[in-house]
Amino acid sequence: MKLPKKYLDLFLDETKALLYLATSMPDGSPQVTPVWFNTDDDHILINTNEGRVKDINMKNRPKVAMVIQDPNDPYRYLQIRGEVLEFTREAADEHINTLSQKYDGKPWIHTEGQKRITFKIKPAHFDPL
Repeated sequence: MKLPKKYLDLFLDETKALLYLATSMPDGSPQVTPVWFNTDDDHILINTNEGRVKDINMKNRPKVAMVIQDPNDPYRYLQIRGEVLEFTREAADEHINTLSQKYDGKPWIHTEGQKRITFKIKPAHFDPL
């Protein structure tokens, strides 16, 4: 993932920046959700509960848009367009626990009946501002 150098800090765990994920509804209207995220050096990884709107939208319409906002400067953000390459339940509970440690500093508390799923998104275009 070739990130613009001046925005690399937004991807550091200690920054705790949120990612605003835009997906498309069946009628084409947008749906936006703030989410926790991390990366595997080439992809953006997000985690959700299976059956949520963003889960259904990304499975059916894999093109997404994202904004990562600097938590210390609301006027500094990075826009990204990309595509979901894959999703899996394998190790998704471990992934949400990693994200919980990053953002909340404590282990994830599993809710009965939840089925966590991790999405791997390939960034295709960056619009730094």
